[in-house]
Amino acid sequence: MGRAEDEVVTLTSELIQIDSQNTGELETTTGEAEAAAYVDAKLREVGYETEVVESGAPGRHNVFARLKGADPDRPALLVHGHLDVVPFNEAEWSVHPLSGSVQDGYVWGRGAVDMKDMDAMILALARQFMAEGTVPPRDIVFAFLADEEAGGAYGAHWLAEHRPDLFEGCTEALGEVGGFSLTLGEDVRVYPVMTAEKSIAWMKLRVRSRPGHGSMIHDENAVTILAEAVARLGRHRFPLVLSESVQGFFDEITALTGIEFPTDSAAALDGAVAKLGGVARVVGATTRDTANPTMLQAGYKANVIPSVAEATIDCRVLPGRQEAFERELDELLGPDVEREWIRNLEAVETSFDGELVDVITRAVQEEDPQAHTLPYMMSGGTDAKAFVKLGMRCFGFAPLRLPPDLDFTALFHGIDERVPVDALQFGTRVLERILRSC
Repeated sequence: MGRAEDEVVTLTSELIQIDSQNTGELETTTGEAEAAAYVDAKLREVGYETEVVESGAPGRHNVFARLKGADPDRPALLVHGHLDVVPFNEAEWSVHPLSGSVQDGYVWGRGAVDMKDMDAMILALARQFMAEGTVPPRDIVFAFLADEEAGGAYGAHWLAEHRPDLFEGCTEALGEVGGFSLTLGEDVRVYPVMTAEKSIAWMKLRVRSRPGHGSMIHDENAVTILAEAVARLGRHRFPLVLSESVQGFFDEITALTGIEFPTDSAAALDGAVAKLGGVARVVGATTRDTANPTMLQAGYKANVIPSVAEATIDCRVLPGRQEAFERELDELLGPDVEREWIRNLEAVETSFDGELVDVITRAVQEEDPQAHTLPYMMSGGTDAKAFVKLGMRCFGFAPLRLPPDLDFTALFHGIDERVPVDALQFGTRVLERILRSC
């Protein structure tokens, strides 16, 4: 067992024990600075010259280190992870979310899956390479980032805008979310490589109307108008649209398993996707745009009809669909509903090809001869959206070989988040192969 493989479990556990919950509010988000200080100390301990950068607000700390490669003329590779995690309700967990407990063959706690496990793999390998004098084929920029869980305004997007020098020479990036194994049937194991992401588009709806007394007949109630529009939108099914990444995913699954994915019927396609098990909830969301109501705000007293009612909608739009999506929105909402984007990060997509994809495929197959790689689209979003703006091709691959019966996608932001110890060690070996030959 190599140094990195030997210490990755400890690093994961210790990172989880640092409370870096991201509430989305500046005044209540804490812990990213502590997590960054931990990473910075671990890197400096083995000889890195690091740079800790505060990204636009107090305490939003990021850590950068560059490992020089053998060929300075080759473009650099960015390897990135985020140090923040989503909040949790301790009462819902069977193990304390900040325990980092290692038990029953798993490391438990918030961030075990998203994404302190990958942070620990990156950190362990960065430490091993420096300690052993490893020189990779090209420069590798290691980045540990803030604020991903709230969209990256005080993390990757701020850095891309204000400190592009930190990413000098990087033309490709490797980060989350992909690389976790899916077992199909008895002996088909696939490791998806994330090549595309839907947009993150949070929208505010607003209806303004005449206020009045709650005891009287009132035909222009802002709450009623808004509620009807929100219900129409929430129940609407947007049309099937298969991007290159999603079609590639289906084609590979068909070749490996014989499962057909008919596109002439939404019901038939949804039925075929359901055969994929737990990952179906992710894959199904990448076949169409979605718009899910998440928040409602109206009124201030039981007997007062308010003049304004508002709703927040979480929209996720496929690559190339933004204009068509907005036209469909306006038809559904009608003329009485105002809308504005409060966060709109565009969808991204790259092709499933190139030397880095080949290296990823070889690396995972050398550790798992039954492995197959294939492209897929993420229904959410990552810091890749910021790095695409700097001209990088972005891939998500955090390798983990998982038990076939583990519903892994349910653990993202879920209760009792945990990662298998042997999967962490497997992933460290795969990532080491990738970085040694990238």
